[in-house]
Amino acid sequence: MLTLAQAQTILATALAQAQGAGFKPLAIAILDARGAQKLFAAQDGTSLKRGEIALGKAHGAVAMGVGSRALHKMALERPYFVEAATHAVGGSLVPVPGGVLIRDAGGALLGAIGISGDTSDNDEAAALAGIAAAGLVGDTGA
Repeated sequence: MLTLAQAQTILATALAQAQGAGFKPLAIAILDARGAQKLFAAQDGTSLKRGEIALGKAHGAVAMGVGSRALHKMALERPYFVEAATHAVGGSLVPVPGGVLIRDAGGALLGAIGISGDTSDNDEAAALAGIAAAGLVGDTGA
C-alpha cells in the first residue's frame, strides 16, 4: 500500500528536483494502486489543463499496468489500440513519458505518479527522483 507519508515524500522531492533543475511549473498527481487520487499539487504558473494531463499520465499507467513511456511506444506502433484504450478508460490516458508506476522492492504495484509541465523527459526525471527518495522503485515502461 502506498502510504500518505510516502506520497508526500515523492511529491516534495519531485518538486525540489524540478526547482533545482529550473523546470517549468509542474502539476503532479499521485494515485494509489486502485487509481484513487492520493495527492495532487500544481505549482503557481502551470497552464490551465496541466493537472488533467498529469492525472491522465498517472491514470493511464495504472489502468494499463505499464509506465507511460511504454504507452507512448504503443501509441506510435498501434495508434488504434491506444485510441480504443483511451476511450475504454474514460479518456484519462495520456501516452507520453511522465507517468511512472510506483513499485515496492519486490515489484508489487503501489500506485503511479503523473507529472506535466516541462518536457516529458524532465517530467519523468522528477517523478523518478521522488519515487527513489521514498525508497521505492519507479517503472517508466522503458
